Formats: sequence, structure tokens, C-alpha cells
Amino acid sequence: QVQLVESGGGLVQAGGSLRVSCAASGSIYRINTMGWYRQAPGKERELVAAITSGGSTNYADSVKGRFTISRDNAKKTVYLQMNSLKLEDTGVYYCNAEGSQSDWRPFRSWGQGTQVTVAS
Repeated sequence: QVQLVESGGGLVQAGGSLRVSCAASGSIYRINTMGWYRQAPGKERELVAAITSGGSTNYADSVKGRFTISRDNAKKTVYLQMNSLKLEDTGVYYCNAEGSQSDWRPFRSWGQGTQVTVAS
């Protein structure tokens, strides 16, 4: 079993910044890609940003230039630095990770989600 625990969400004013973190634990051999998704009320879950074990990144067009994803492989942790937040960034942010467990079985896990609310 692989668990992901997010932290750092909250309420922030438009134009402000927030950083969310996600730590993985369990029987992990290797984590390949880690990413952040978000789901706004009444909308489908969408990819916000992802990062590979080698550091290659991918961002949704709506957050390019404002959000930065990073990871600490030794800590099995991924971060999302969110700057210049907009009202439309509001939603539940979910961490996702995929890789291999200690017994070589693949895994893809989700965190429980953390609420990010941007207020005007």
C-alpha cells in the first residue's frame, strides 16, 4: 500500500500565494511521476502539473507562469507553489503518484485532497 498525504491548503486572497505539499509513504521501490490535480465544484478533475523522477515538468495552460511543481525524491514529497492566485484556481487539490512498490507491483495512488479557496 502507498499512501499520499497532502498539506498546505487554505484560504488566500486573489493575487496571493500558497504552497501545498504531498508526502508519499509505504512500501515504495520507485516513484515515477508525481502530480497535482484539482476539481472545482461541478467540474471534472483536471491535471494541474506533473513532474517525473528526472525533473521534467508539465503544466496546464491555465497555470503556466504562475505555478511551479517540484519534488524531493529523498523525502518522497512533491510540492506545488502557487503564485498570483485567481478565483478560478479554487478547488480541491489532489496529489497523485505512480511507480513501483517494494514487491515490484505497480501502483497509482491518490491523496485525500486539500481545499484551496481563493477569495476576492
